[in-house]
Amino acid sequence: MAVTMEQFEEILMALTELQEDNTIPKNVKTRLTEVTTILSSKSDGASIKINKALDHLGEISDDVNLQAYTRTQIWNIVSMLETI
Repeated sequence: MAVTMEQFEEILMALTELQEDNTIPKNVKTRLTEVTTILSSKSDGASIKINKALDHLGEISDDVNLQAYTRTQIWNIVSMLETI
């Protein structure tokens, strides 16, 4: 199945919402920005970008400073990436 731009746009919108949340620690926002950059890059293939993003998101979700609802939002983004 081909990866559609709409799928990536939906994921990028979800990441942007998290980055704009004032309750999220700065170090987590920085790592979310890295994930956004990975997914937006034109250099790698879709599967490589997705795997890199999943790796980063897995590390972010393990952060002890995250609130439960933020962790759930990150897991939702992971699920969206895994379905691609």
